[in-house]
This record gives sequence, structure tokens and C-alpha cells, in this order.
Amino acid sequence: MDDMLRNPADGTRLGILAWLAEPDTAGRGLTADDVAARLGVPLPAAHSHLRLLTALGLLHPTGQDDGLHYRRDEIRLAEVTQLFEKGW
Repeated sequence: MDDMLRNPADGTRLGILAWLAEPDTAGRGLTADDVAARLGVPLPAAHSHLRLLTALGLLHPTGQDDGLHYRRDEIRLAEVTQLFEKGW
């Protein structure tokens, strides 16, 4: 998992996680369109980042396929943080 977060795109994925922790974003979540617009990347790239973070269990998508909103999984993030602190 460390490699998936720390590869050349690590700033992007960690940035998405940080953005989702902001009070105005945490409640409503983010769509792939939101991510693409903020990062200035094509929609497929935004989907790729969100899919990976979801596969790692760090995000939970809610809603319909055309309007998925992604939110952080705080429990899973705490688990991953603990793994890193133990020297994963």
C-alpha cells in the first residue's frame, strides 16, 4: 500500500485525501468531476486516482454511477496511519 500512495502520484492522492478532510468538503464528498477540475487533469485520470483510493479502502463512494460522491473512511485511514507509524 505504501508504494501506491508514495509513487510519483503520491502528492495527488494524498492531496485528495487532505482535500476530503476539509470541513466544507468532508460532509458532501467529492465527485470525479470535482477532482478533475481542481487538479486540472482529464476525467479518466481523476477516476483512476479515486478508484485506487477506493480499492485501498480509504474512500467510500456513495450515490449513483453518474453522481458518485467519495468520502474518506476515517476508520481505515486510522488503521493505515497506525501501520505506517509501526514502520510498515
